[in-house]
Amino acid sequence: MSENKDQKFVYDFTEGNRDLKDLLGGKGANLAEMTNLGLPVPPGFTITTEACKVYLDSGEAPADLREEVSAHLAALEAKMGKKLGQSDDPLLVSVRSGAKFSMPGMMDTVLNIGLSDESVAGLATQAGNERFAWDSYRRLIQMFGKTVLDVDGELFEEALDEAKAAKKVTVDTDLDAADLKKLVTRFKKIVAKQAGREFPQDAREQLDLAVEAVFNSWNTDRAKLYRRQERIPSDLGTAVNICSMVFGNLGPDSGTGVAFTRDPATGHAGVYGDYLQNAQGEDVVAGIRNTVPLADLETIDKVSYDQLMTIMTTLENHYKDLCDIEFTIERGQLWMLQTRVGKRTAGAAFRIATQLVDQGLIDEAEALQRVNGAQLAQLMFPRFDESAGGKGGPTLLGRGIAASPGAAVGKAVFDSYTAVKWSRSGEKVILIRRETNPDDLDGMIASEGILTSRGGKTSHAAVVARGMGKTCVCGAEDLEVDTKRRRMTVGGTVVEEGDVVSIDGSTGKVYLGEVPVVPSPVVEYFEGRMHAGADDADELVAAVHRIMAYADRVRRLRVRANADNAEDALRARRFGAQGIGLCRTEHMFLGERRELVERLILADTDDEREEALSALLPLQKKDFVELFEAMDGLPVTVRLLDPPLHEFLPDITELSVRVALAESRKDANENDLRLLQAVHKLHEQNPMLGLRGVRLGLVIPGLFKMQVRAIAEAAAERKNAKGDPRAEIMVPLVGTVQELEIVRDEADTVIAEVEAATGTDLKLTIGTMIELPRAALTAGQIAEAAQFFSFGTNDLTQTVWGFSRDDVEASFFTAYLEKGIFGVSPFETIDRDGVGTLVRSAVEAGRATRPDLKLGVCGEHGGDPESVHFFHEVGLDYVSCSPFRIPVARLEAGRAAAESKGSDSR
Repeated sequence: MSENKDQKFVYDFTEGNRDLKDLLGGKGANLAEMTNLGLPVPPGFTITTEACKVYLDSGEAPADLREEVSAHLAALEAKMGKKLGQSDDPLLVSVRSGAKFSMPGMMDTVLNIGLSDESVAGLATQAGNERFAWDSYRRLIQMFGKTVLDVDGELFEEALDEAKAAKKVTVDTDLDAADLKKLVTRFKKIVAKQAGREFPQDAREQLDLAVEAVFNSWNTDRAKLYRRQERIPSDLGTAVNICSMVFGNLGPDSGTGVAFTRDPATGHAGVYGDYLQNAQGEDVVAGIRNTVPLADLETIDKVSYDQLMTIMTTLENHYKDLCDIEFTIERGQLWMLQTRVGKRTAGAAFRIATQLVDQGLIDEAEALQRVNGAQLAQLMFPRFDESAGGKGGPTLLGRGIAASPGAAVGKAVFDSYTAVKWSRSGEKVILIRRETNPDDLDGMIASEGILTSRGGKTSHAAVVARGMGKTCVCGAEDLEVDTKRRRMTVGGTVVEEGDVVSIDGSTGKVYLGEVPVVPSPVVEYFEGRMHAGADDADELVAAVHRIMAYADRVRRLRVRANADNAEDALRARRFGAQGIGLCRTEHMFLGERRELVERLILADTDDEREEALSALLPLQKKDFVELFEAMDGLPVTVRLLDPPLHEFLPDITELSVRVALAESRKDANENDLRLLQAVHKLHEQNPMLGLRGVRLGLVIPGLFKMQVRAIAEAAAERKNAKGDPRAEIMVPLVGTVQELEIVRDEADTVIAEVEAATGTDLKLTIGTMIELPRAALTAGQIAEAAQFFSFGTNDLTQTVWGFSRDDVEASFFTAYLEKGIFGVSPFETIDRDGVGTLVRSAVEAGRATRPDLKLGVCGEHGGDPESVHFFHEVGLDYVSCSPFRIPVARLEAGRAAAESKGSDSR
């Protein structure tokens, strides 16, 4: 990135606002916003994300950055009446990261910059508290050593534990000034030995090195992993916030805390958060010491509590959302250190969105934007059946803080490495720690849920778990977690690594053994077994219903289901499907019918072939009658047979062995011999790109005609029974218009015969799947013979990228994701630049030829939230997905419509 000579790289808190997140990061923008609101924010300034980008691109800070920082530092010193590191009365500052998107705990922070062997005495004198000064100094060396000088943080923790053990105390607040002086000496020796240099005594050197460390923290492994997990772009960079220190560790009239304007787990209004007396901010977030509930602050310091409640109301009304707040009380003076729109659970997101509508703070369109399909999917997962238990059942071990809802079952593991290793082997695991830290991120991602014995709703484990939608129980104090012996003890019960445990993030309960699950109330609602308007309706269900109803009113995209039988079709209809976008007929040929397909393939004469087709016809017709009845009045798109041929043939090795053994016994079966010859003749090296789809219909005479007749006769039967069948016949894997024309001509003939024989007007439409690049590129020609297109994005992705999904996901996909080649699997979310470009051009070319061309998508991308937005954008008429994903697609189709309407009005 080139550097602009006139570019401004540093902004005072008084210069920014919350709309400058791209430049100042979320933390810096919100500090500026709170300053503008007149809230008590310690003075400071922000180094922009642009400075970070220059540093990351060139390896050096921008040429003018040092000069700009010096000017803002001088202004800060003038405002505070003391200089950075001043020996008799030092100004101390914090250096904290702050990217555009919240990345809790993923990047670096250093507090108490400016302390040295000289200035620590001045701080002690000014504060009138020697213990506080030496405690602040040891914290600086510990954080600076780990963050800036890459010293192993465990070495500091071990030294601190030994100091507490020598004093026979359990918490660091019981160490006195003399103990902390000794600890500082030991910490400095650790730095000198491990970093190969002395701890810097010059305050400005400390500041510059800390800023550089924050820049570098953007590209730590944990930060990159978190960005991939949360789909945060890797080129944003982080801002750096330099803020004058305020101290929560000055004694019992000081402290630090985290507050939420509503419960981030449930969305309920009230006083939520954690407070810790005589502590600095990282003590709360790290979960090192157990906090007290924020409500207790009212009895500890009522004046500060009342002021905080007023500020929380101000912030929620200003941001019109749940706010997450960090604050410090210094000798009775309240200071605001951060605010941001808080992360929340899926249930809280839906509840809060509707609550804010009722309060008149936002409208329904904004409420729809406050939730997403991924959150709705979480709400559809099963929950624990708490009525289960009894003899031989799961045992209640204890209870912690319900930090992130959900029902998680897995084998107990006590470190991230094991969690990842076992997860990759297919095991479901629960990560159990005393407290988590950013280095545990890969283990947290790999786990079904997280359980900690320390920390509260604002601990690292809780915040990260909520962001990822993982189940989490924190602060289960009765659990003694021994990570070295890889076990957890509760009373007389020992839980060893590998034992199955269950955790309930909605109640905080922890069980030994597997707890059975029951359907979630949201699924019960979609199934029609729970009514949102009932007097005893679940409040979450009511919130989901309101938002879904609005999404359905505003969405343009219709939502269909991928369903192959009446049972799936009926469930899809209950979930809100507006038709079937993909009925895969190959699924109707398995089981007992497979033998009929073998007979069809083996047929040497027209009579043998006709006999096999005649046996299949009534079976196919019965399938379609049931399907059309289930979806009466709604469109049903039936895809003609599209299997790789090998799916209907015996395994060549197995059949060869069977024939060889039979011959050795002189008991050869003529049918097996013929079948083996056919298998050898039809064997393909790559069946996914071989004789399948329209090619199969053209090579095996009568196959597609039989299917079309079954569809037409089923539709006629339903029509004569006063039904309303709306069948659409889809020809698969077309690569050229000539293939489609041949099949269509045959189909038109068959349909006309059935209409004449039954006296019905069927109005069947014929179209094709666009699942090959050539089909997309020649869509204008193909539209001459097609009444509709349905994009088969699974196969289109395979053929565009040139790899088989089943093979590559197990081989190199993980490496590609880790290297950043993929941000997300192209089979999960549509590849806009490649596959998406073909879809867009096919839509334009197809509609240019046939303006009334109906367009849909039937790959599983049709239920992926991000992909749904793309399909809305390019102008498809509908998406189709598996029944369970229909509510997600409905919600995202509504969000896409509201989003595009908002863009149009701006």
